[in-house]
Amino acid sequence: MPEGPSIVILKELAAPFKGKKVIAVTGNSKVEKERALGETVIDFKSWGKHFLICFPHFTIKIHFMLFGSYRINEERESTPRLSLKFRKGVMNFYACSVKLLEEPLDEFYDWTADVMSDVWDPKAARKKLKQKGTMLVCDALLDQDIFAGSGNIIKNEVLFRIKVHPQSTVGALPARKLTELIAEVRKYSFDFLEWKKAFVLRKHWLVHTK
Repeated sequence: MPEGPSIVILKELAAPFKGKKVIAVTGNSKVEKERALGETVIDFKSWGKHFLICFPHFTIKIHFMLFGSYRINEERESTPRLSLKFRKGVMNFYACSVKLLEEPLDEFYDWTADVMSDVWDPKAARKKLKQKGTMLVCDALLDQDIFAGSGNIIKNEVLFRIKVHPQSTVGALPARKLTELIAEVRKYSFDFLEWKKAFVLRKHWLVHTK
């Protein structure tokens, strides 16, 4: 499953289509995807593991689940869940969840919970963690309401870096270690982004898959 940094990379790759009109819509998704036909993309956003394609009156939310993928200006042999064609280029999404959001995104998403966001709020994360004292720290790092974008790679590498056992409870962590945990999630996410762009992410894994 792609984690937050990978979705940020997708957002950057999709940027040339911002301001462009959709001239064809295909795919086997059951949502009312045809609404995008003739519409102009006004923005691309990411929240955690969600990729958001914003139109004037609605947003298409893509979640890649466990095995989802995408192709920009190329195709796979399999039928895409959603394909958006522009005058110059195409975006194809495979094996993913596709949903339409009608409400304003600011009403739907807590941007301060996104570990990659410019408005990420570590104090808010700390407050939420303190309300989850009996939760295992490994589960807390996968809780998207607290750490949107954190997945198994980030979870494993962060806990190894700060030397905390995955089955420790949040409430058992000393205040200083809780601060370290929150800071390291943010720091590792941007390390992840840098390494992923350079195609060397796996070389930096200290414990993931081991």
